[in-house]
Amino acid sequence: MPRDDPPSDPTTTDPRRPPAPGEAASQREAASSRNGRPPDAGPAAPEPGRSSPPDPEAAASNKASGRASDAPDEPAPRERTGFDPLAPYRGAFKRFFTVYRHVLGLLLGGILAYVRALPPGERGGFNHLPARFAAFCARPVVKRSLRDLPFARQLRRRLEILGPTFIKLGQIMALRKDLLPSTITSELSSLMDRLPEVPFSQVKYILERDLGRPLHELFRRVRKEPLGSASIAQAHLAETLGGEKVVFKVIKPGIREVITSDLKLLEAVGVLLQWLLPRYQPRQIIEEFADYTEKELDYRYEADNAEIFAANFADTDGIVFPDIYHDLSTGDVLTMEFLRGLKPGSDEALALDEATRERVVDLGAEAIIRMLYQDGFFHADLHAGNLVILPDTGDEEAPVKVGFIDLGMVGRFGPKTRRSLLYYFYALVRGDVERATRYLLGMARLGEGADPQGFRRAVGDLVRRFRMQGSRSELSVAQLILESLSLGGKYRIFFPVEMTLMVKALITYEGVGRMMEPELDITAVSRRHVERIFHRRFDPRKVGQELMSGAPELVDLAVDLPQLLAEGAGFVKERLNRPPPSRAPLEGLRSGILAGAFVVGGSIAAVGGGPWFLWGPLFAAGLLLAVFGSS
Repeated sequence: MPRDDPPSDPTTTDPRRPPAPGEAASQREAASSRNGRPPDAGPAAPEPGRSSPPDPEAAASNKASGRASDAPDEPAPRERTGFDPLAPYRGAFKRFFTVYRHVLGLLLGGILAYVRALPPGERGGFNHLPARFAAFCARPVVKRSLRDLPFARQLRRRLEILGPTFIKLGQIMALRKDLLPSTITSELSSLMDRLPEVPFSQVKYILERDLGRPLHELFRRVRKEPLGSASIAQAHLAETLGGEKVVFKVIKPGIREVITSDLKLLEAVGVLLQWLLPRYQPRQIIEEFADYTEKELDYRYEADNAEIFAANFADTDGIVFPDIYHDLSTGDVLTMEFLRGLKPGSDEALALDEATRERVVDLGAEAIIRMLYQDGFFHADLHAGNLVILPDTGDEEAPVKVGFIDLGMVGRFGPKTRRSLLYYFYALVRGDVERATRYLLGMARLGEGADPQGFRRAVGDLVRRFRMQGSRSELSVAQLILESLSLGGKYRIFFPVEMTLMVKALITYEGVGRMMEPELDITAVSRRHVERIFHRRFDPRKVGQELMSGAPELVDLAVDLPQLLAEGAGFVKERLNRPPPSRAPLEGLRSGILAGAFVVGGSIAAVGGGPWFLWGPLFAAGLLLAVFGSS
């Protein structure tokens, strides 16, 4: 992999060089880090039962600044003594009420948005009088800056206010276009996932704490300025002691505790929302979000994902994934190879010659279609920022390569689902509407009151209409799949979250392809690769291998089949010849029980001095059931 020389700029630090006079503070930070606490955490708290020793440096500082370390006119605050059983829960209680306030505010704001969206002619009628009254009562309660916004924008703003956990939840919700209205998903797609940067001193503390060595024994150079800072992690460029260019990511301090606490709160909120809005399956969305987020908080999962991808594509020269440096990685720190290349859509990428651009699109199609329909293990957070174009690699067999980064979020398809998806996609690109609709419905989960026949007709009409519109270069198979999934909510038919993540990957590929080569027929490129996988799926040798893997079960079934058929035929014959059971012993039993219950209830009411209009009807009902119930 081509590597450039490490940067030499003011933001790059060499841990081995002697400190400059102005770096005494940095040395003190490192010393405090070696003592087992973050450098920005302030002075260490004394252990219980011990008095803290005097700090001469702090005393000198106080003297120089004109402050006395023990000024009599500013008594120290009284320390809380004794055991406080609620101390560990105060932050959780505060967070719970913060979340509860925003959930309630969102529900009330939704009423305001509903009334505001009514046509002018309907606002004054009696049909919407309860809603208008509720909006009148709710308006003073809703936050002033949010009360006049549409519901979708209120939701986005409140998720941003609540912090990183809820921002990640909103990003998952933006993918579920099969469950949520398009107004909400389009608004949530603009959620910002960039939070303030963590000071490098804290990053350094985490590195030394987790890797067990001083920074200068880990890296030759480290760039202090981060490459990126998202809600969960922060990335920095560095150079190993062996001179290799790497990127390390660090989970931000305290973020794991915040997210774990928020996930517990979301479970309770999900129960409430499931009761209020069962159509949109809020509990399912929250459970999916919790599963993916917990894995993003442990970099060992991402390291494993990178190695699985590399193994799956070991036979493909043009598709690469970053190597993982396990000796410089833990659950909180991930160090990987730095893939230096071009971002899709950049001026440098668009300036590549036409043959190179077409090769980039072809490699992207091969990678994504193979991930989805052959391996069943795919990049679930794919966007243009997670793709790298590596031109001029110096490799004669692969002069240009495509790299994939940020592999923490992946999707998996089981063998059966993978086969169904392959058949579905193959039918789509070949224009076989009936088969495509049948395969799609076979992967769905039917909800209460589902209408599969109506869904099949609607999807068939959508596919036919879609293929009649636009030119070949404008057709988007990913958009067609997305609209097909979106029809599911209307007919109470639901799909696994992996299918929406699959659509996101396909949309990213098509968008990058049209960005690199606008006139290229993306559908034809996709068809070529999916046909290759389809034919490989039905290769006689492949089919023979699968049959051989199931041979023991087939042999056992062939041996036991005569006995099973004989036993089944005998059971059916016995059931047909058995006389119907007599219902005489149970006749009138239900009526007798009800009659007795009414009589006992009436007796209790009469003895207890109850009014006649209470025990009278009970006696009458019991008498009627006793006389006429058996008939």
